[in-house]
Amino acid sequence: MSPAQGVHLIAELDGCERMPDVAGMEVLLRAAAAAGHARLLSVELHAFGGTGGIAGVALLAESHISVHTWPEYGYAAVDVFMCGPSADPEAALAVLVDGLAARRVRTERLTRRAGAGP
Repeated sequence: MSPAQGVHLIAELDGCERMPDVAGMEVLLRAAAAAGHARLLSVELHAFGGTGGIAGVALLAESHISVHTWPEYGYAAVDVFMCGPSADPEAALAVLVDGLAARRVRTERLTRRAGAGP
C-alpha cells in the first residue's frame, strides 16, 4: 500500500449558534488555516444574500478548507483536506466548530493515498 498523501475531514455541523457574515467567515477560514499549520494562498467567498448562507474556500499550499452554511437551519458543511507532515486538519476543523458554535459535529476521516485506486 502506498503512503498517505493527506487527511480529508468531511464534517457536518448542526445547531450552529453563530453564522458570520463574509468578513467574519474569512477571519474564521484564515484562523483555521493557521491552526492547521497550513500556508494560505487565497480565500474566495460568496454570500447568497438576504438570510442565505455563505459558500467559501481557503486554498492552501497543502490543499483546501471549504465551508457552506445554511443559517436558516443552523447547519454548515465543512471540508478540510491537508497534506504534509506538519498539517493538522483536526485543529483547523476545531477552529470552525468553535467559531460557528456548533452543538453537534459528525465527521468522516479519510486517508488519501496516491495509487490507491482500482
